[in-house]
Amino acid sequence: MNILFASSEAYPFFTSGKLGDMIGSLAVAMQRRRTDVRVILPLYGNMQGEWQEQMRYLANFNVPVSWRNQYCGLFELVREGVTYYFLDNEYYFKRQGFYGFYDDGERFSFFSRAVLEAVAHLDHSPNIIHCNDWQTALIPVYLKLYYRHMDKYAHIKTIFTIHDIQYQGKYGPEILEGTLGIGREHFHLMEYDGIVNFMKGAIESADLVSTVSPTYAGEILDPWYGCGLDSFLRSRKHPIQGILSGIDRDNYNPATDAYIAAQYDADSFETGKPICKEGLRSFFGLAENQEPLIGMVIRFESHKGLDLLIHAADEILTSGMQMAIIGYGGGIYERFFGELTARWIGQCVVKFGFLPELARQVYAGSDMFLMPSKFEPCGLAQMIALRYGSIPIVRETGGLKDTIIEGKDGNGFTFVSYHAGELRDACFRARDAWQHKKAWNTLVHRAMLGDFGWDKPSKHYLEMYQTVMKL
Repeated sequence: MNILFASSEAYPFFTSGKLGDMIGSLAVAMQRRRTDVRVILPLYGNMQGEWQEQMRYLANFNVPVSWRNQYCGLFELVREGVTYYFLDNEYYFKRQGFYGFYDDGERFSFFSRAVLEAVAHLDHSPNIIHCNDWQTALIPVYLKLYYRHMDKYAHIKTIFTIHDIQYQGKYGPEILEGTLGIGREHFHLMEYDGIVNFMKGAIESADLVSTVSPTYAGEILDPWYGCGLDSFLRSRKHPIQGILSGIDRDNYNPATDAYIAAQYDADSFETGKPICKEGLRSFFGLAENQEPLIGMVIRFESHKGLDLLIHAADEILTSGMQMAIIGYGGGIYERFFGELTARWIGQCVVKFGFLPELARQVYAGSDMFLMPSKFEPCGLAQMIALRYGSIPIVRETGGLKDTIIEGKDGNGFTFVSYHAGELRDACFRARDAWQHKKAWNTLVHRAMLGDFGWDKPSKHYLEMYQTVMKL
């Protein structure tokens, strides 16, 4: 079985978060299952020199972008047994950053069309193209409209995975013909609420739709979580497959992590984590005290539950607990955290920016890890926190509900209602548990031994691929 992953990012080349981590890890895991998995990506301008030196030029070709033909170069690189293809067009991709540009609709319509054009130049004939999020959502649409009649494309199946339904790729109907190159007679494939919706087009056209946790697969059928697409998703003939993602346990391993103050495992955390905690306190400028330290690594967005923290943070800090936070984004939340740290000098510190190496120190040095999300499709941070022995405090939603359980044999602390009081109470329950060191160490040991790697998820993905091949 030949699988081609199409994605806008993949670790270790380009990543801004969960999507990149998942694609990079899943590709390696599927390769270990003796499945021929390859990954195709845009060639962004920030490609590191060490990777550039390993790339091999394969071909170049023109890509139709509505009435225009645009150049595309095709490069190849093999890492850990996985073949990666990179599509080069400097006009679209040689920029600082991946997303957030005025012409993102055109950039990723080019990429989607270029993926299909590249198939003709590969020695790899995919049985399935696995598309991920709105940036690759036009691949099933273009395949259906313009490529299905060709021999090499006639039997290709498509899977579309929703990593976060709030980002759908919405544009005015005027881009349909002039930018996307899709005739008005096919507007129904892309149209939702009177506008062009990339994600809706993929859901309409793909052979199978999946998402990144079983709970989220059910949640997005509800108006609270569906971001306007819930009724359309409920009308689909085939149910949405929900497969919980995993983490790369070799990459996130406190026993070998060079970025943390002391290395440790499930049998030695009682000596290793205190060293990491003191190192984290020292780096963040937190005062010495005898209370637990809560860590957070978070994007400043409303669905991350930050409005709950606005109302609960002062009560939590009044109890003596400390907070070490890495946050990136902006707006009202950045201002809030700036004001919070000014009120609680030495007890709450925020480092601003996307700082993956420092994040590892937060995982290793914190006693608890807070994720109060309004919704969380999968969440990887709570799995990484478990790996490093930082006990998660989470709201029961999406992948957080699928991974974190409170109770006698649990691995964390949870709350249900989206309410600041419940967040506060969960933190206080964790603080009370932390004070009973023997029971707490048993909890940490159990958490660190939890298996949230890619072995089980990759088996479920293989089953999904086998299912879609029969459709």
